[in-house]
Amino acid sequence: MESTRCTVAELVRARWGDHRPGLWFEGRTLTHHETAAGAAARAALLADLLPPEAAPHLGVLLDNTPEYPMWLGAAALAGAAVAGLNPTRRGAELARDILHTECRLLVTERARLPLLDGLRLPGVRLLVTDTGAYDDLLAPYADAVPDASRATPDDRLLLYFTSGSTGAPKAAICTQGRLAAAGRSLVGQFGVGEDDVHYVCMPMFHGNAVIADWAPALAAGAGVALRRRFSASHFLDDVREFGATYFTYVGRAVQYVLATPERPDDRDNPLRLGFGTEAGAVDAAAFQRRFGVRLVEGYGSSEGGAAIQWTPGTPAGAVGRAAPGLAVLDPESREECPPAVFDPAGRLLNGHSAIGELVNRGANPFEGYWRNPEAEAERRRDGLYWTGDLFYRDTEGFLYFAGRTDDRLRVDSENLAAAMIENILARYEGAAAVAVYAVPDPVTGDQVMAAIAGDFEPAAFAGFLHAQPDLGTKMAPRFVRVVRRMPVTATNKIHRAQLRREGVRCADPVWWRPPGESAYRPLTPEDAEGPLVSPRDLSLPCAAGDSKAGPADQESARR
Repeated sequence: MESTRCTVAELVRARWGDHRPGLWFEGRTLTHHETAAGAAARAALLADLLPPEAAPHLGVLLDNTPEYPMWLGAAALAGAAVAGLNPTRRGAELARDILHTECRLLVTERARLPLLDGLRLPGVRLLVTDTGAYDDLLAPYADAVPDASRATPDDRLLLYFTSGSTGAPKAAICTQGRLAAAGRSLVGQFGVGEDDVHYVCMPMFHGNAVIADWAPALAAGAGVALRRRFSASHFLDDVREFGATYFTYVGRAVQYVLATPERPDDRDNPLRLGFGTEAGAVDAAAFQRRFGVRLVEGYGSSEGGAAIQWTPGTPAGAVGRAAPGLAVLDPESREECPPAVFDPAGRLLNGHSAIGELVNRGANPFEGYWRNPEAEAERRRDGLYWTGDLFYRDTEGFLYFAGRTDDRLRVDSENLAAAMIENILARYEGAAAVAVYAVPDPVTGDQVMAAIAGDFEPAAFAGFLHAQPDLGTKMAPRFVRVVRRMPVTATNKIHRAQLRREGVRCADPVWWRPPGESAYRPLTPEDAEGPLVSPRDLSLPCAAGDSKAGPADQESARR
């Protein structure tokens, strides 16, 4: 048990004196020793720059350059915490993230300076890495030696923002002990060794790249190859150049790689494993067929409150077996959901009752949110940890991901999971990518809308829906938005909030199926404003002199 209480600082210190190549970036190679020395120099600088009375927090607004892992190592050695800043945030939102996490230092690069123009950041000192002034500032610390003696497993190390569909992102806390334990766990799970090379192509401001890619490489003494920003067209060339054996992914990244032109030598690569989330069973199988590389779909809530580990024998489509304490509960009744029932083809037949929220009823390492007690209380309702993710389980205890609770739809008083509908629509031959989300029903609840990237033929799509035995009577999309490319976030996840916000009034072609009809036809401007599409004011008439508008009026006004 003591071994799990290691610190990240100790893992950084362990690379001191290791002169093997350890970090590759844009034609430059650093040894493990040089990377540890860089972290030590920055830790010494950090100790001099951070005010002693302030929270030891620094913001990092960088692409995936060598500065990023060196500042992570520096923070660990100095007992400080890194707030990874999302460059897609703008203006007041970005300023809010920096000030909310009480960053006294902000490490960035010249390419990101326009994002900071005009922001009021009182008390925040700026360090711009690719400048002579920065080199001069670091020079006196060049002989620093990494000292891990002051770090403890309970020191905050990461403040990483979890995305949400409503409100500002929450800064989840990750301590040195938890990050080191996560890295060591993945080393054991995947047999990571010193000769492995981890390809870090997902953005390092996101937990996926740091927790699932950088941390296990650091724990095992494996090499790290950095891609400044994810590029599907350079993926295979990078893997071959760096000799990469392991990579992580999230969102649609795998789909983008699969969309690149096939080559006869695609299987000629050193990769042995890809680990991530949201690739989908269809794309995972296609990736293995094309590149000869197995993708392992894992699950770990961003906050660390629940995790599911894949093991040999896990059925296709499942994430893994439920660990002790994990349960799928109905969020309203708090009762455990019944096991899934599948047809002979493996299609879920009782999703309406089997799908619920994944809850951890046992001990969990959730360490809270920075300065957000309300969000913490929401996660820890009734003494349990509520993940905010939808799952179902089979009779053997294997768990299957069904989407976010934010992606649940309420159609004609029936709860539906967007991910389940997406899995069905992904079978449509013309679909390269699919997203399902809710738009307001004109009377109450939601209507199902789908965005499809690819070739959409309305009659063929209607026939396809009719032929799906596991498509429930409420699941067929009322609206279909045909997009050239699916909108995604900075971490390559589908931008569902944007799709929901734009609804049927968007720049792309929208087809719809009026109530009682099975055929799809183009949605006209008149249809979009008509009573079958637009929510009506269903509130009681206002009393004389009362000019308050009901929710439907307010929604119409926003449009």
